[in-house]
Amino acid sequence: MDIDDWRKEIDGIDERLVELLNARSRCAIEIGRIKRKSGLPVYSPSREAQVIQNVISASTGPLEPDALRRLFERIIDESRRIERVVVDKESEERQRPGSGKRAGAGGRKSKGRP
Repeated sequence: MDIDDWRKEIDGIDERLVELLNARSRCAIEIGRIKRKSGLPVYSPSREAQVIQNVISASTGPLEPDALRRLFERIIDESRRIERVVVDKESEERQRPGSGKRAGAGGRKSKGRP
């Protein structure tokens, strides 16, 4: 294979990575919804350490453990960010007067809320 062939191979892998990262993000959003309902924090250091250990253990190389750690720390950061953004947006929409999505009895405002 020549350089162009290798670049096409990389382009195809990149497309698959994007699909997988988007699928992972959709999972993170669902987890964020569950965390919100359960009153759990978005940030879970023990879970993040477990995820990183899992990917390091699954690797057969050539990426070194420190490289995988850096990559997945960034992926996890973005997952945490999208959890917050999407779930916070949904929560704001439910709280917006007249949205029809407001939680509570008969859509009335709760005491202490504008």
